[in-house]
Amino acid sequence: MYQAAMHLHVTAVVISLALFSFRFALLLKSSDILQKKWLKITPHVVDTILLASALFMLFYPDREFANAWVASKVIGVTLYILSGFFALKWAKNNRSRVIGFLCAVIWIMLTASVATSKLPFSFLM
Repeated sequence: MYQAAMHLHVTAVVISLALFSFRFALLLKSSDILQKKWLKITPHVVDTILLASALFMLFYPDREFANAWVASKVIGVTLYILSGFFALKWAKNNRSRVIGFLCAVIWIMLTASVATSKLPFSFLM
């Protein structure tokens, strides 16, 4: 069950980042495609799966490992989602949007670093 959650999580990361980058490019181009219903709903579903699978792995009872690195991942994913929300919704100009986008990409990279090293907050060292 844990392995399935891990594979679901990694798949959700890839899809989330691809959709986020696609939506960001469309936003900078002021494209009408952003108004498509599927493009408004799908990223939220994917990010929910991303966060839920991370939380599932954090609280999985039969897994013996230090939960600190998984908790670090949950924090990183949450900050990725918030940065992405800033870039796509809250930012009022393209400069702020680009900063939000870069922050989101940095958070996902730092979170991937934690995931591969299994060291909590290893990106701070």
